[in-house]
Amino acid sequence: MADLPTLEVNGVVGDSIARTIRVLSSQRRLQTLLDASNVVASDLDLERVLRRIAEEALTVADAQFAALGVIAADGHLERFIHVGMPRDVSEQIGNLPAGHGVLGAVIESRNPIRLTELTTDPRAVGFPDHHPPMTSFLGVPITIRGETYGNLYLTNRADGPFTAEDEELVTALAATAATAINNARLYEEARRAQQLSAILGDVTSALLASESIDVFGVLSHGVVTLTQADFAAIVTSDDVGEEMFVDTARGQGASLIEGEVLPWADGAVCCAMEGEPSISSPEAADEPPFGGLVPGASVIAVPLVVSGDRIGAICATRAADRPAFEAGDLALLSDFATQAGLAVALSWARADRQRLSVIEDRARTARDLHDHVIQRLFATGLGLQAFASAHPRHAATIDRHVVEIDAAIEDIRNAIFTLRTRKTARTTRHRLLDVVTELSAGLGLAPQVTFTGPVDEDIRGGLADDVVAVLRETVTNVARHARATAVSIEVQAAEAGITVLVEDDGVGLSACDKAESGTANLRARARARDGVFELTHRRTGGVRARWHVPFEGEDDR
Repeated sequence: MADLPTLEVNGVVGDSIARTIRVLSSQRRLQTLLDASNVVASDLDLERVLRRIAEEALTVADAQFAALGVIAADGHLERFIHVGMPRDVSEQIGNLPAGHGVLGAVIESRNPIRLTELTTDPRAVGFPDHHPPMTSFLGVPITIRGETYGNLYLTNRADGPFTAEDEELVTALAATAATAINNARLYEEARRAQQLSAILGDVTSALLASESIDVFGVLSHGVVTLTQADFAAIVTSDDVGEEMFVDTARGQGASLIEGEVLPWADGAVCCAMEGEPSISSPEAADEPPFGGLVPGASVIAVPLVVSGDRIGAICATRAADRPAFEAGDLALLSDFATQAGLAVALSWARADRQRLSVIEDRARTARDLHDHVIQRLFATGLGLQAFASAHPRHAATIDRHVVEIDAAIEDIRNAIFTLRTRKTARTTRHRLLDVVTELSAGLGLAPQVTFTGPVDEDIRGGLADDVVAVLRETVTNVARHARATAVSIEVQAAEAGITVLVEDDGVGLSACDKAESGTANLRARARARDGVFELTHRRTGGVRARWHVPFEGEDDR
């Protein structure tokens, strides 16, 4: 009996120590939660915020694996960000979860779900091959203003099943995460709006700067910059369901696809042609809209509406090794298309007014020539003939002058006819100058441009399209790689054929190796017309690019 008080005292001391350990453990976990909340709330980049939430949830709950699933508008998992699983294992598993089974139950219930054994739950659908074993499970929703943005998923707690305390801690972290996600989304929206405003300002300024500007070229360039796409294009069609025409393209492979005709097929581009903004992902079963000529693993497309008429679609693509387009990119491009449509309408209206002014000036000049100049010349001719009748010895000389006056009257009448019937279509020379104007900003200088021979008369149709594409590709290569301080361009139309010469004083041919795909396109265009493309050193430094093709017939001229 003498030992009993000692045992009771030891029992009390043991309970006190246990309670102290639990308190210290709780304090440690609360401090971990506080640290995690501070980390999550300290970033404004949405992608980094999402990953940090998953990482900090894993730490707070002492789990082996954690994931954050972002829920799309239709209820499925739009993104699945996971931590704790080695990259090689993830690659062996393949496709990420789509939101079925227990994951889907968390989405549907919008309440936390805590399981001791994941695999025995009746809602479980099993794991794919190579998936690591998972036992205990905790799922907690992330709610923003009553809307479930996503869910936190945790598995394999270190010391047995997840506890009610774990659920409380992760739920608290999810509340902080919701605020951080909302802030990051607001910041991203503000940044996108600022970027959209800046690019739209540049586009509008460019469109209104000159009546001969390449309108669709400016838009395509703006799309590449705005969406960080690898390729962008303006696609048109005569009617829904008919073949599509790539009117203008910019970016990787643009010279290969610009001017091509595409079949009508299911996909994002055709949806946009029908008036519906659309986005496709790398997992989509649709064929790439531009074949294998340009990067096209992920595609977004929106309608282009000008003055109430849907005239085509604006498209952007990214390669397979780039992040796929998301709903935010589609919304951004839709806003751009809406504002760009207004800018295009203003540009075209301005050009129409200027063309109308030119036509009116020509008509006025034609009237003046007919009503005044021709009548005065005709009266002068009659006077000379009367003088010749009165002085026969001067008749021969006067008759020669009268013939010259008649010839002048005929020339003026031809000029009047030309002024009244002349069209205001853009010539090849104008198209080439548009390209030079557009690319001068990237060069940082104004190239010297020379035209030799009847360029507008000899370079027409498909040949004109090729020459414009060749000049664009060549000058773009100079802008990207040459670091030149002077560039000269000459377009020659002669009996031997058409020649495009571009010379620069840059760093030389070694830099041109970086533009191998571009030079391959130039050689392919030359070979298609039995011509040649050459890159040679200049004796004074820099590179001389020469593209030459012979005439093939009237259709190409």
